[in-house]
Amino acid sequence: MLAYLGVCLVLIGLNLRTVFSSFAAVLPEVTADAGLPAWAVMVLTTVPVTLLGVFAPLAPGLARRFGAERVLLGAMAVLTAGLLLRPVELPGVGHLPAMLAGTAACGAAISLCNVLLPGVVKRDFPHRLGLMGGLYTTAICASAALGAGFTFPVFRATGQWTAALWFWAVPAGVVLLLFLRPALRARPGGQPRTGAGVNVWRSAMAWQVTLFMVLQAMMSFSVFAWLAPILRERGVDGGTAGLIVSASIVLQMLGSLFAPALATRFRDQRAINTVVALMTGGGFALSIFGPTEFLWLWTGLLGLGQGSLTAAALTLIMVRTRDGHTASHLSGMMQGVGYGLGSSGTLLVGQLHQATGSFAAAGVLFLLVGSLAAVFGYRAGRARFVGG
Repeated sequence: MLAYLGVCLVLIGLNLRTVFSSFAAVLPEVTADAGLPAWAVMVLTTVPVTLLGVFAPLAPGLARRFGAERVLLGAMAVLTAGLLLRPVELPGVGHLPAMLAGTAACGAAISLCNVLLPGVVKRDFPHRLGLMGGLYTTAICASAALGAGFTFPVFRATGQWTAALWFWAVPAGVVLLLFLRPALRARPGGQPRTGAGVNVWRSAMAWQVTLFMVLQAMMSFSVFAWLAPILRERGVDGGTAGLIVSASIVLQMLGSLFAPALATRFRDQRAINTVVALMTGGGFALSIFGPTEFLWLWTGLLGLGQGSLTAAALTLIMVRTRDGHTASHLSGMMQGVGYGLGSSGTLLVGQLHQATGSFAAAGVLFLLVGSLAAVFGYRAGRARFVGG
């Protein structure tokens, strides 16, 4: 049963980024056909990430009351419903209302999954943190790769961007059905509240981990939302742009698979945190400024760095805490603040592009963000536990 639970957790991770990368893959077609104004494009690329932060602090309390598995089951049901709603055209008002509501539902559901997955892994797989951490973070990166790589081909085959977006409700619905058994067999209540628990909000180490997460999220979700449009603006056609983004995210998968195993092998993660932060910021800037004949190289560097950076940040939840209870609360804090503030990255890129007419300013921005991530990653990588 434990092995089946592990498979289900990985499959949940495999559905947590398609909502971002699938929309970006057909953004020009959606904008033109649905007549989306500029403000709507910025909202649709920013709000889901913001909601990851808004709902994250609620996850530990919900898990304590209903059980982590049952909250994950409910979140997958909401995610499936949101993916089904997103492309719906309502008579007289068009696509935008359903698109906003569906995207918001997806963001809320993904937020709960993001927070609860590390705590469940810490609780049920304490002797396999590197393996399980690598598998579920790799699945999250694979989710983004699938959305980036398959959405445009589905659009090209069907001629409908709505079909391309509806397609991603299918794997979410399958995982929902597969997860019914472990979720309903689990205890309805989670770990009781104890007075001896660590207050993560008063921990300096928890704040250093959180700031590392903020900067990681700024870069990661900006890549999900804007890398394909950046490539399209540089003269790459839609199909090739999807392949480049998908290849970049395949390298993310490699980084996310090996980074947790490497990070958990050592007591100190300062070196790996610093290196992958600089790789991500530099790869993002080179994708904007570098010669176009080397775009595959620049986006490959970005992908390897970003996958490792995401995995390194999530691994800190497990290696900087002593138990699953503290891991759940640290996860809620760092993902609540991290994604809440990290969503500003996608918004800033959109505003800078709208103001300047190019992505050059965004390239400079993420050189700075990558450097700051290296600083806080170095601090968060010290061999210390949250709460002393």
